[in-house]
Amino acid sequence: MPYVHDTLARLEKSSPAQTEFYQAAEEVLECLRPLFERSPYYHDHSIIERIVEPERQILFRVCWTDDAGQVQVNKGFRIQFNSALGPYKGGLRFHPSVTAGIIKFLGFEQIFKNALTGLPIGGGKGGSDFDPKGKSDGEIMRFCQAFMTELYRHIGPTTDVPAGDIGVGTREIGYLYGQYKRLTGRYEGILTGKGLDWGGSIGRKEATGYGAVYFAENMLEARGETLEGKVCLISGAGNVAIYTIEKLYELNALPVTCSDSRGTLHDPRGIDLALLKELKEIERVSLEAYLERHPEASYIPTADYPSDGHAVWRIKGDVAFPCATQNELTDTDAAALLDNGVDCISEGANMPSTAEAVDRFLAAKIAYGPGKAANAGGVATSQLEMAQNGSMQKWPLEKVDAKLKEIMAGIHRQCADTAAEFDDPTNLVLGANIAGFRRVADAMIDQGVV
Repeated sequence: MPYVHDTLARLEKSSPAQTEFYQAAEEVLECLRPLFERSPYYHDHSIIERIVEPERQILFRVCWTDDAGQVQVNKGFRIQFNSALGPYKGGLRFHPSVTAGIIKFLGFEQIFKNALTGLPIGGGKGGSDFDPKGKSDGEIMRFCQAFMTELYRHIGPTTDVPAGDIGVGTREIGYLYGQYKRLTGRYEGILTGKGLDWGGSIGRKEATGYGAVYFAENMLEARGETLEGKVCLISGAGNVAIYTIEKLYELNALPVTCSDSRGTLHDPRGIDLALLKELKEIERVSLEAYLERHPEASYIPTADYPSDGHAVWRIKGDVAFPCATQNELTDTDAAALLDNGVDCISEGANMPSTAEAVDRFLAAKIAYGPGKAANAGGVATSQLEMAQNGSMQKWPLEKVDAKLKEIMAGIHRQCADTAAEFDDPTNLVLGANIAGFRRVADAMIDQGVV
């Protein structure tokens, strides 16, 4: 369809050198071809041309002083992509890999992910190339204060509500929130992922991981299976991976791997969750330290593995949960997963599988849950935190978890029903993209050209 091709070509010309953004846009737009054939009025309203361009892109300098008294300079970003359904909503990522293209890809994905939740939230994303690793609490605090000194002008409880992401946990959210309150004199819900004693929601930290597991549970249920007894492969060792593992144990599955930037941990008896939390949430050290208490486990350094794949995906299992970062699962990884018997994949990270890997999964017709659907639990619970802040309430974990489970079931149902509607019932990528797009596009049409 020339319409899609021409839009992507213009995008590459107007937004040069943003590879991840092109990848995310192409995946969505290619899936929309059958929708445009049935509903040409989306073309008439130029929805694609409008939806691939952010409503606002904010780029700023962040100057802060390290412990040695040396001034450091980083770049800060906030991409406010689409507000047709509600205030912009999406995390802040602090990592040296952050660029405008990374933030745009994440923000674009966020539009459709947020739409799938059924909640009144638009899509946005932000962050910085600042690296929290190896920094003292004082350095992180000064950076966060400098970052918020610029960002506060552009956010608000009904405008834009950021959250955490890679490199931004409760500590960083606390420092950011404190600076916002200092600058504005207002105590309001302008960030989610806050501490439980000052406006945070019980269950928010766990939500993305729990949600990915619930999505897998729904995919398997549709095939007459359960997670019980399944051997599960998980990548990553942050919040998403940790709480994916926690929920898998609750459902009587066996998670046997996790990974960090230095390597992959494999414990065939099951990952020691308490020790993993200690190493990553308290001590903040490499997974290699796990072997000091469990020498029978194995640790495969990243440097020992070929560049075209990752050790975590070469281990035998039944279900896989990519929970680390974008494009971590390559085509060769996908082939290895299928060869090793994996027939269900639920993505806890944003776009963790390359386009070639996704094509392989779809061709194999396995149960494959794309990130924009499977990892929507985090942003869904962020909106629940916003609701609690707005009503000055605090809900118990049971209520939050029940709502999360219901939301993830609803997302799976939308994806499956839409895929079936377009005669491709096993293709939840198609279902997620069309269902999310239709909700946003219809709202944009209702609101006119803005």
